[in-house]
Amino acid sequence: MRKLVPLGSLAALLFGCVTHGGSTTEPAVTRDQAPSSEAQALPGTEVTTMQTSTHQAAPAKSTVGGDPGNVGAGTPLTPKPGHELAAFAGGCFWGVEDAFRKLPGVTATAVGFTGGHLKNPTYDRVCDHDTGHAETVLVEFDPARITYAKLLKAFFQIHDPTTLDRQGPDVGDQYRSEIFTFSSAQADAAKAAISEAQKHFSEHVVTKVEPIAEFWKAEDYHQQYAEKNGYHGCPTGKLDGLL
Repeated sequence: MRKLVPLGSLAALLFGCVTHGGSTTEPAVTRDQAPSSEAQALPGTEVTTMQTSTHQAAPAKSTVGGDPGNVGAGTPLTPKPGHELAAFAGGCFWGVEDAFRKLPGVTATAVGFTGGHLKNPTYDRVCDHDTGHAETVLVEFDPARITYAKLLKAFFQIHDPTTLDRQGPDVGDQYRSEIFTFSSAQADAAKAAISEAQKHFSEHVVTKVEPIAEFWKAEDYHQQYAEKNGYHGCPTGKLDGLL
């Protein structure tokens, strides 16, 4: 995701993160992005095309919460009784979160950073590409309504897992494809899902799997961005057979 810069600015074309004077406040305007035309997708997956208008539709209402696992700044994560947690990094977290919030059985989501070494990371610091953190979506779900396997299927439908440290025009390790797991059972399921996804791609699937570390919730303006603004700044692949 990027903040809007003049069309003549070469920086807008070359870098995945552009900031206004290093400010960490909410950007006044945002720039659309989409996976590149060369990006592959699982069968039945369609890639949303680039938006060319700044028109904002009325924000869609959602009953999905925004506090998965009582998320905070690196604090312990605890789902509600009977629920489980999952975490996925697949590029710009605005679009990834928006996709997961559409799945029946997902009860809450939040966007943030994990997988790196810096404590209390900000979005601007992560954009420096030296923190090791990935833009990540934390998902709380009811396993009686949706399985972890279906979450994994959704994950591979909405992003290209064959591009190393990149999704579409966004380049850098924060945009890597990675699954952060909460148990050995999730790790096994994630590895099996990668093997299954590989059957559908000619290029090597580069998705990583590792246990979840501290999760740092991103700034408020990043949370449920599409719902708050009615503006899909980070289009993803289409969810197929899961809604």
